[in-house]
Amino acid sequence: MGTGWGHGDITPCPPTEPPAAGPPLGSGALDGQASRYFAALDSSVGDLRQRAQRLIDRVNESRKEDHTVMSGFRESLLLKVSDLAEQLEEQLFQLYSLHNEQIQERLHELAEVMERVRQAEDELQQVCRTVEAAYKDLCLQPEA
Repeated sequence: MGTGWGHGDITPCPPTEPPAAGPPLGSGALDGQASRYFAALDSSVGDLRQRAQRLIDRVNESRKEDHTVMSGFRESLLLKVSDLAEQLEEQLFQLYSLHNEQIQERLHELAEVMERVRQAEDELQQVCRTVEAAYKDLCLQPEA
């Protein structure tokens, strides 16, 4: 799995070889001065190389620490998001339960109303039959 950083460790350039010794410069005091100068220069370059390597090592170590921190942060964030999702799901189930109870109450009320409507319909049909029978009785009676 990638880290998303896009950069890896820094690697230093390989050390360069000191230049090959040329022909002797001469003799005596000049050779001694040149040798001290080149020795000091080699020492300075070596010191710079060591300091650069220490800086590179510190940068790489810092990046590793950053990666560790970000990994821990990612894990912590995933746990928090998971917990929040579980809480939200539980709240939804509680809400569904409440709505189900309300729906059941309304359905029960509807069933009671439908039963009263059926009874009223039966009574109305009975009244219609009674009116019809009374009308037929009136129509069958002889006129006076």
